[in-house]
Amino acid sequence: MDNESVSNKRGGGVWYILLLIPFIATLWPPFYNSLTPYWLGIPYFYWYLFLWVILSSLITGAVYFITRK
Repeated sequence: MDNESVSNKRGGGVWYILLLIPFIATLWPPFYNSLTPYWLGIPYFYWYLFLWVILSSLITGAVYFITRK
């Protein structure tokens, strides 16, 4: 049995769609093109993108552990 058929049986391909979430959230500027609201004196633009650095690593880690064989 090859790796692709094992992945499809476990539904592994569906989990990779989660990787699109950070991609879309950081590459669509209207989501974060603002200075307000501030958080601890940091403009929204900066803390939004930094938050996605953390969320992206969590999502990538989750997809990796769920789909590894």
